[in-house]
Amino acid sequence: MDRKMFCFQCEQTAGCFACTQNAGVCGKKADTAALQDKLTGTLIGLARASKGNEDLITENTDRLVIEGLFTTITNVNFNNETISALIGRTEAEKERLVPGCSSCSSACGRNNNYDMNELWDADEDIRSLKSLILFGIRGIAAYAYHADVLGYRDADISKFFYKALFAIGMKDWDMEKLLPIVMEVGEINLKCMALLDKANTETYGNPAPAKVSLTVEKGPFIVISGHDFYDLKCLLEQTKDKGINIYTHGEMLPAHAYPELKKYPHLKGNFGTAWQNQQKEFADIPAPVLFTTNCLMPPKTSYADRVFTTEVVSYPQLTHIGDNKDFTPVIKKALSLGGYPTDMHFTGINGGKEVVTGFSHNAVLSAADTIIDAVKSGTIRHFFLVGGCDGAKPGRNYYTDFVKQTPADTVVLTLACGKYRFNDLDLGTIGGLPRMMDMGQCNDAYSAIKVAVSLAEAFHCGVNDLPLSMVLSWYEQKAVCILLTLLHLGIKNILLGPSLPVFISPNVLNFLVKNYNIAPISTPEDDLKKILG
Repeated sequence: MDRKMFCFQCEQTAGCFACTQNAGVCGKKADTAALQDKLTGTLIGLARASKGNEDLITENTDRLVIEGLFTTITNVNFNNETISALIGRTEAEKERLVPGCSSCSSACGRNNNYDMNELWDADEDIRSLKSLILFGIRGIAAYAYHADVLGYRDADISKFFYKALFAIGMKDWDMEKLLPIVMEVGEINLKCMALLDKANTETYGNPAPAKVSLTVEKGPFIVISGHDFYDLKCLLEQTKDKGINIYTHGEMLPAHAYPELKKYPHLKGNFGTAWQNQQKEFADIPAPVLFTTNCLMPPKTSYADRVFTTEVVSYPQLTHIGDNKDFTPVIKKALSLGGYPTDMHFTGINGGKEVVTGFSHNAVLSAADTIIDAVKSGTIRHFFLVGGCDGAKPGRNYYTDFVKQTPADTVVLTLACGKYRFNDLDLGTIGGLPRMMDMGQCNDAYSAIKVAVSLAEAFHCGVNDLPLSMVLSWYEQKAVCILLTLLHLGIKNILLGPSLPVFISPNVLNFLVKNYNIAPISTPEDDLKKILG
């Protein structure tokens, strides 16, 4: 069958191989996929042009690379016009670095972009390693973008984007050359997550545990989704004293834990669950929805007029809020729709009426003595980090069942939108602490790492020697860079699901299994038995 596109970067890719026909499982059309490939190839061309011209690279160049990579993450941008404009900006920046090269007919390697078909048609092991690099830096770019919005940047992170893009475009690089760069993706992502953690905590304060209601109060309201707290802060400021309540959705839930955000009394609670349920959950709500980052699903016509986008998120015909952050159209829509006439009492997937968030590394480590004493006394037998992306693919009920079956003398740490499978469960307490602790967004994997490293130091052992098991779910590219960070730190025995990435070839998978003992999830009963002995 003729290939109309090639995309296998997400967990739900068609046929456990790749999306190759008129549209991807995510809703991305073939012509949009082609433009995203062209954008990636143009970014590789920009990286080539930067070689030897490092002194000409500006903050604007760095931002362009970050924005370009972020744009190609799953469920971010479905708009051919904005992608084409970004390609034009990238070409113009390359022309600035190497003026006149675009009109030269000599293929010196500094004047040509990269044809992504060369990657998709490459030897499967080379394609696998280059895909790990590409998808990993797309994830890093998302975190770097959020940090940059708050004015936090790191030169080493920016330099690595050019290095990684350059490597992807090299035809003759083998596994020996590519593997170190794959592992460096994990190292750089750790630095980037630390940078974003610093940006968020210095801007909005250290998160503290907070109960979040799932009830939507009567009257006008706005639902805000995505990951960018800056957009939320702007929206909260612009809706003060207007009689409009704000509700978080998806990965925006942890905002309720930050002092500088929770101080707004009209930040009321959380609406809905994870991203893949939005077409059902948004269908009938009398309120607008603002998307600040992924994950946007193609909105149905029944509610498309109530969906707004900002930052790099874009979809044809949806109203986009530009850099001026004037959310007046969203506010007017909320007032015109009016909200619910009475309070609406929604529940989580398991029937819970509230959820708790805010157990960042600062909050957890403030109770480190209590935790250490509980482990030494045997009160806490084991820690489970159960987190990652959620998705629609069958098999994800595993994570709900796993958490339900964890013994009463264990603690469940969680993060990212995968927690919506079980975060409304009441697991009780242990040693004066809740048995389930939500550490935040996907980028807050840094919190989990920091807690693990600190506990290892307290017990004078390695992280792999701790009574800690990681049971992770993945969907898109931010999960890829987080996994590579865990491998960079030497963390072993990770259980990954609901299926393994199809872009990892058998040889690369064997390498990961041999060196890190990565394994697919099986059943909650068998995995718990294996972990707890």
